[in-house]
Amino acid sequence: MAEQKTKPTKASVAKFIAAIPDERRRAECRQLLKVHKAATGKRPVLWGPSIIGYGKYHYKYASGHEGECCIAGFSPRKAALTVYIMAGFPEYGPLLKKLGPHKKSVSCLYLKNLDGIDLKVLETMIRKSVADVRRRATTLSSS
Repeated sequence: MAEQKTKPTKASVAKFIAAIPDERRRAECRQLLKVHKAATGKRPVLWGPSIIGYGKYHYKYASGHEGECCIAGFSPRKAALTVYIMAGFPEYGPLLKKLGPHKKSVSCLYLKNLDGIDLKVLETMIRKSVADVRRRATTLSSS
């Protein structure tokens, strides 16, 4: 089985954010740090080279593939801030309508920037996703 590429590192989240060239994107990351901390109660950890994750859980698919992933997190991509809503979006319709401008895929929420984004709604979405993942996960870590 292939080794998982995205895993927790000991790299500094503060240094990672400080190295982002765009000041506006750095400021948005600091806002997202606060939102995620409030929603998860966990400290941020850099997963791989570019994901700021909170907590972790163990998953195992029916195919037998298994691994660990952060239970919540985000990445400051160049085109958009990517917020990971690990539970997916099937039950998030009303919250998505209130959130503000965004795009989404299976479990990624793409925010071009935080202008017009209701951060309380985002926090609620993250909190709900964490609770949903905790209910479904095979094992959770206290980190």
